[in-house]
Amino acid sequence: MGYLRGFIPWIISGVVSSFDWRWGAAGGLASGLLLMLQDRRRGVDFDALILEISSVAYFAVVGLVALAKPDSSLADHTDVASFAWLAVTAWGTLAIRRPFTLGIARRQTPREYWDMPQFIRVNNLITSAWGTGFTFIGLSLALCSAVNAPAGLAIAAHVVGLVAPAVFTKVYPARAQARLMEQGMAAATAR
Repeated sequence: MGYLRGFIPWIISGVVSSFDWRWGAAGGLASGLLLMLQDRRRGVDFDALILEISSVAYFAVVGLVALAKPDSSLADHTDVASFAWLAVTAWGTLAIRRPFTLGIARRQTPREYWDMPQFIRVNNLITSAWGTGFTFIGLSLALCSAVNAPAGLAIAAHVVGLVAPAVFTKVYPARAQARLMEQGMAAATAR
């Protein structure tokens, strides 16, 4: 649930933006701030809130543009902009060697595993999966917009770009852990 909770502001913004993009930005900002404050009150460290912090920053920027220039062309491209922002967040955290999934995973993993290369590698791959999904959606939406494709193609891009990394996030860590345990048992047996 940790990963999915971080997307609530984006969902709220997406729904509300269908009526007015200014209210969508306000809804995303308000819900993002509320979730972040709730987590901080529960003692969640900032490294587990990278997605939330990025979301709040995005909605603040879009909200300011929406207020300053309600007729901005950004109004017609917030879908592409939002996934571009999320992709930059994912790839950026990998570039600085602090994958955004690492803090979330630490909330669910005993401390003795946090510095293990395998734990870091799993989170690098999960963050890469999300970065790939966000990039895929952003590029697909831009292409769909450019060629005036049917709405069904944009919906399909959303589904593929979000479901694939969500499934990977669910399945891959368990497989990596099982493989690590097998290696440990094989090493112990060989002694």
